[in-house]
Amino acid sequence: MNLKILTINLHKGFGVFNRRFVLPELREAVRSVSADVVFLQEVLGEHELHAARIPNWPQTPHYEFLADTLWSDFAYGRNAVYPQGHHGNALLSKFIIAQHHNHDVSTAGPEEKRGLLHCVLSLPGGRALHAVCVHLGLRTAQRRQQVDGLCRLVNGLPPGDPVVVAGDFNDWEQRAHQQLSRCAGLREVFVQAQGRAARTFPARWPLLRLDRIYVRGARIHQPVVLPRRPWAHLSDHAPLAAEVSL
Repeated sequence: MNLKILTINLHKGFGVFNRRFVLPELREAVRSVSADVVFLQEVLGEHELHAARIPNWPQTPHYEFLADTLWSDFAYGRNAVYPQGHHGNALLSKFIIAQHHNHDVSTAGPEEKRGLLHCVLSLPGGRALHAVCVHLGLRTAQRRQQVDGLCRLVNGLPPGDPVVVAGDFNDWEQRAHQQLSRCAGLREVFVQAQGRAARTFPARWPLLRLDRIYVRGARIHQPVVLPRRPWAHLSDHAPLAAEVSL
């Protein structure tokens, strides 16, 4: 069975430097990839001030607006909560999401709250696919603890079930590859195909390799090349896509 995976940090629906609300354009760009499963980070669930002042603000949560009629199921994991609203990770799926749970991996201190959104997808033939949407912290020590938590989560899954882990790892030092390979048997798609993770940040002139797609239990996996336009002005992160054969 072949699946197309897409991951992108939405930057809360605003373009670079937060100058323009671009969620409607983002929806069209996401739809153009025709991915079966979409991993979203920094997606707004609610924001009262923006809803009051931005004319084309959706009436539904952003993940539901993006899902529209193309992805029948979606799940949201609320991470950061503030007086105006909240944001977190979300997953859009063309398959039934049988279960989902948001694992809190926040660490002590003033850092933004972080979570691992774990969804169990029901595939044709009765198979299960475990999809984990990730957005890790900015500090090295914080990320190390969060990757440990991700390893425990993946190692607790049924050993025969395929796993896809994708999102914004903020791992500019590229330390997560070895840790995830050693402790959870995860392989990064771009590293396996090209020797290094893809450059994704900043989107207009990518230098840092922050976003990743890891797999376990997949027969074949390969990167999908996405055009620079229109993505470069739709977020501060470039998206990643991959084809996975189970």
